[in-house]
Amino acid sequence: MSAVLDSLVSLLDMETIEENLFRGASQDLGFRQLFGGQVLGQSLSAATKTVQVSRQAHSMHGYFLRPGDATKPVVYEVERVRDGGSFSTRRVTAIQNGKTIFTCSVSFHDAEEGFTHQPVMPKVPMPEELAPETIIAEYLAGELPDDKREKMLRPKPIETRPVQILDPLDPAAGEPVKQVWFKACAPLPDNPTLHKYLMAYASDFGLLTTSLIPHGVSIWQPFMQVASLDHSIWFHNQVRMDDWLLYSMESPWAGHGRGYSRAHIFNREGVLVASTAQEGLIRMREDWKDRKSMS
Repeated sequence: MSAVLDSLVSLLDMETIEENLFRGASQDLGFRQLFGGQVLGQSLSAATKTVQVSRQAHSMHGYFLRPGDATKPVVYEVERVRDGGSFSTRRVTAIQNGKTIFTCSVSFHDAEEGFTHQPVMPKVPMPEELAPETIIAEYLAGELPDDKREKMLRPKPIETRPVQILDPLDPAAGEPVKQVWFKACAPLPDNPTLHKYLMAYASDFGLLTTSLIPHGVSIWQPFMQVASLDHSIWFHNQVRMDDWLLYSMESPWAGHGRGYSRAHIFNREGVLVASTAQEGLIRMREDWKDRKSMS
């Protein structure tokens, strides 16, 4: 693995403090608060450590309650709600400074056969035909303060290749639809749970901001207050995070200062491996319009 991917894998490998109690380090990605994907991945990791190996996570539903601090670790308390004949349920509470910043429920299921159907993957260019998002980052970097520029140009553990090129500094209004190919930047071990942790981490990139597209605004504009309120993931099939996945996102609704987005995640063979949904705060702040950049 590359150094930056190895660092992320270590971040998601929780330290056991006591039975049902875990601690995870934090990373600063340059956002206003702790990146929600980190908390999603670490919560799933903590919950998984309390379940028998034969049961795999099939759904996760969480609420972001307070902004996290990227300079401090997060403590995760897991409640063993139920272990049934084929399903197990865990409730996870993420804590910083003695306060809950995130809570979620995770359900696990023994593998079994059953009916199957799925949607057809959208017809989009394959990742080999698209430019890496690093090109966009290089363009943006010149418009940002030195500290933000340095963070933007750091090597990333998750490589992305957007189908639609959107200018976040001067966005044009368009249809609330977005597709992005993504994968880990290097090969990963054959550990199914690790691939799910990484998918949970990556699923928070770009989903909520799909709801901004029809309004001609972006998260990079200093007068926009954007934050995740909740996040759900359904794991449908086994996934490899070190091969390309298509994140096909849409936002069917926004209103009352909130935006709702949903998405399907396909592997390159067109198999639906996961689905996600998220609602978040998308508030235009008139009192922030004199700001020069993200703070």
